[in-house]
Amino acid sequence: MKAPLKIGIIGCGGMGSGHALAISGMEENTGYKAYTAGQIEIVPLTGKLELAGIYDINPERMEWAAGHGWHCYESYDDMLADPDLDIVLVATPNDCHKDMSIRALKAGKNVLCEKPVMMSSKELEEVLAVAKETGKVFYPRQNRRWDYDYLVIKKIFDEHMLGDVFKVESRYMGSRGIPGDWRKEKAHGGGMMLDWGVHLIDRIVQMIPGKINSVYCRYTYITSDECDDGFQAFLYFENGIVAQVEVSTCNFIRLPNWYMAGKEGTAVIESTVGDGKIVRVTKWDEGDVKPIRAGEGLTKTMAPRDSKTTEELELPKVVVDRNGLYLNLVDTINGTAEQLVKPEEAMRILKLMETLRESSEKNCVLPFEA
Repeated sequence: MKAPLKIGIIGCGGMGSGHALAISGMEENTGYKAYTAGQIEIVPLTGKLELAGIYDINPERMEWAAGHGWHCYESYDDMLADPDLDIVLVATPNDCHKDMSIRALKAGKNVLCEKPVMMSSKELEEVLAVAKETGKVFYPRQNRRWDYDYLVIKKIFDEHMLGDVFKVESRYMGSRGIPGDWRKEKAHGGGMMLDWGVHLIDRIVQMIPGKINSVYCRYTYITSDECDDGFQAFLYFENGIVAQVEVSTCNFIRLPNWYMAGKEGTAVIESTVGDGKIVRVTKWDEGDVKPIRAGEGLTKTMAPRDSKTTEELELPKVVVDRNGLYLNLVDTINGTAEQLVKPEEAMRILKLMETLRESSEKNCVLPFEA
């Protein structure tokens, strides 16, 4: 087993710089504060993963990296020629992922690639063929499987706290429109489906087992004519669960991140810090329900329940290891652990997003086979 493994970062923008700070364990990485409802654990990477250096075509980003004391390669070729380098972390715009990954694999380096790993499933097929040929690890960075709010809702689902779940809603809502950098440009793989959708959809299919029978999706172009600034997608699972995934960038009142409904209860998580609750039914039969006035009519069906037949519970607590993905990458390369984010899982997500795009273009429900 080699320790520590050395990693070089190609692309030092928003994501690449975040990786550099995280891997280096620097003070600026303390966005990892404890959540209000749970606990964050940061297992040190010392002795396991070490930042070898950075390269970016932007001189200002190189100057920023040098100012932190990190080695700056003269070019990407210079990085790939480093005999001590074990891993290349690809953090460039999406349209560069394929070329950068293939070059790294052919240079004998393992690859950790930012999401979406490729612009299309066809591109990923080409990259995986090279990974197989070279015997190197290709690791998709689906880091939001380690998000606190996701791990909480997954625990609720896995432990059947709501009984048989029939509906799951996952959404992220913002109010600043589509980002102003390359993420608004189609040629570079811009748009919210490739930016946020890849995360939310990945988490849904990791949580809900089984086949997806069909999908429906509508893209939105409220703040951008070139790239989608949001979308609303529906995934219809063979087991009867309907998952709604939504990303929006033009909402000034946000809805909860998660809403999950089961036959025995409902759970809501408001935001990434894990604030929310569970309401469970304790007795279905209420006897004679007193009707309420709703608008200009009376209703028993929509009359709220009280504490005689329901109970309100706190959300379960989980512990998040913020370095979990990096550590699994190291262990995977060293052959001591199974790869947690598998290339075939990334392939399924890309094919699913391609079907969702087609559904939006045709405005119809489409079957999903993968």
